[in-house]
Amino acid sequence: MQKKVRLALGSGGARGMAHIGVIEALHEHGFEIVEVSGSSMGAIVGGLYCAGHLDAYTKWLKSLSRLDVFKLLDFTFSSQGFVKGEKVFKAIEQLIGDHQIENFKIPFTAVATDLIHRKEIHYKQGSLFKALRASVAIPTIFTPVDDQGTQLVDGGVLNPVPVNVLKKQAEDWVVAVNISAQKPIQQKIQPEINKQEANKERAAYLRMMDQFRNQILRLDSKAEENVEKLGLFDILNKSYDLTQDRLTDLMFEMHNPELIVEVSRDACGVFEFYRAQEMIDLGKKAFNDALASKHSL
Repeated sequence: MQKKVRLALGSGGARGMAHIGVIEALHEHGFEIVEVSGSSMGAIVGGLYCAGHLDAYTKWLKSLSRLDVFKLLDFTFSSQGFVKGEKVFKAIEQLIGDHQIENFKIPFTAVATDLIHRKEIHYKQGSLFKALRASVAIPTIFTPVDDQGTQLVDGGVLNPVPVNVLKKQAEDWVVAVNISAQKPIQQKIQPEINKQEANKERAAYLRMMDQFRNQILRLDSKAEENVEKLGLFDILNKSYDLTQDRLTDLMFEMHNPELIVEVSRDACGVFEFYRAQEMIDLGKKAFNDALASKHSL
């Protein structure tokens, strides 16, 4: 008999591609996923899995180069964030179409945060893409979603790994995937030929970034001062990380998942979606390591 799993997938930008590896590993070990919750990138992977389109999404991710990722970032000059996010969601919607969450065979919940009313929002029905766009609105990066008089941002603001929304039954396992763990990461050594190709692509990417920066300077005479102060984002993001760490620890203490899978926060950057295969492999390894540790107890 298959062990039933209720899966909570955490927030963490491009590191969320590791969730795909966790799902693949669960299937390989004979687990049955009967419910999924997710915040931010965890909501995207979980939602597309429950909609039956994770394979198509994975194939698309693996096809992306560094320049492809850059072209999907629709920069804006809003004071609320510097990426609108419409372009990438349009690309995904063209790939798989939109879906109604209540029609999924596997129950799914996407978590967002209501800034105005200071509470979590749990999307269990309605448009999948509306739910996902709200769930991934990382503060200071993606612009918030306006919805009926309120503003919605990343679910990770209040609930980085939403195990609390899962409806656990007596014999089920809750598997929580934290992709922002404070643990070291071993970097893979690339073959020399791959290094050369990566360097060429990186040079082209940096040229595009320079062009974007020059456009900002032409549009705003004060932008040079703003560019020089981008270090403030580091302060905000590190403060945000500390808050998420504490919230995650408290959530795990309260709900005691049967298995906690951890991926290092240093595994990759927020927008490094061109590293799909590497992150998927890392997620699979993280699950296998966690499972082996549990069985050794």
